[in-house]
Amino acid sequence: MAPHHRPPIAVTGLGVVSPAGHTVEDLWRTVASGRSTATALTDPALARHRVRLGCKVTDLPDNDLVPAKDARRLDPFAHYGTLAALAAHADAGRPEPEPGRSAIVVGTAVGGRTTSDRESALYTEHGPLRVSPLMPLVTMPNAAAAQIAMRLHWNGPALTIATTCASGADAIGHGALLLETGRADVVIAGGCEATLTPVTLAAFGNLGAHSLRNDEPRRASRPFDTDRDGFVMGEGAGFLVLERLDDARARGRTPYALLAGYGASADAYHLSNPRPDGAGAVAAMRAALADAALAPGDIAHVNAHGTSTVHNDRAEAAALRAVFGPHGVPVTSTKGAIGHLIGAAGAVELIAAIEAMNARTVPPTANHEKTEEGLDLDVVHTAPRPVRAGAALSNSFGFGGHNTTLVVTPL
Repeated sequence: MAPHHRPPIAVTGLGVVSPAGHTVEDLWRTVASGRSTATALTDPALARHRVRLGCKVTDLPDNDLVPAKDARRLDPFAHYGTLAALAAHADAGRPEPEPGRSAIVVGTAVGGRTTSDRESALYTEHGPLRVSPLMPLVTMPNAAAAQIAMRLHWNGPALTIATTCASGADAIGHGALLLETGRADVVIAGGCEATLTPVTLAAFGNLGAHSLRNDEPRRASRPFDTDRDGFVMGEGAGFLVLERLDDARARGRTPYALLAGYGASADAYHLSNPRPDGAGAVAAMRAALADAALAPGDIAHVNAHGTSTVHNDRAEAAALRAVFGPHGVPVTSTKGAIGHLIGAAGAVELIAAIEAMNARTVPPTANHEKTEEGLDLDVVHTAPRPVRAGAALSNSFGFGGHNTTLVVTPL
């Protein structure tokens, strides 16, 4: 591999809001234990639905990051995103770049779906005068980026990326590009989502993509397992603070990891199904490895996209075989534990991958009992597995054929 001629990018802060809790320690403890957070949803509106389960955010912290009065005027996706981004900023020692030298990059698939569905119901039941005049401002996909910028008084770019389930990962990749090209000195990047609404769950149930194990929700998400029947919707947010390694060291910060590689591709194939041969995912993984100047053998473990759907798991397995060979690298999917966080998935899962890399321990894939015949993957399950020191690779693939891969390395 050719040596890089660009500055190393350091990860200096981490923040999460998740079904597993609202600190990185909570997230890692749950994922490492292989415990599922899926639960039955009690919304009366779901009584007639095919889907009545999900991985829900509960018990948000009562702190001064987002006061309760302000939180009431935010859609949950922006609330989760602002909390996680400000937590990451605090974790990084609250860096304050020069005016205009900051950047915020947020990934979300749909934005303010909770508010949009609620206001649509009010319109249908009571007419146009009951619709909130704030609805356009609350539901816009860039609401989270705007909120984070206002909270921090950061005047640089505040961008929003929507590549469905790859949004959070693409936001992090684009954040690194802003640093590498000298357009920013500190970047907060990640993803946020809150789509556990009756309309969304009805749609995914009718699409046949969501698990229907309503009577045993904790066993529902089963990535790569022969008995899987679809993904389980989750919600939450994950954000990272990124800066050039020399700048981080000058601030006296010890990074969690280096963000070494970013690759992306498009299947250009189908709105919902991936290419069966996984060619687009192969391209993204190989691009990320090349960007990191690493070979497949340098990867100690993969945090797979691993949705627990038939088509996605098979396509990703084909791609992993093409890049690493059959049973070539330990593979895990955090979606067994926390569900599919859609636009936030790639960011939260990268945080889990960083924790696993630094602990040299791959968490088990929750609920995985028997790998589907023919996948030829080394799926870590039942118990955590110690692994050698090395880089971690995290995959995120989205509806519409978006494929994104990130590679992190230890210091």
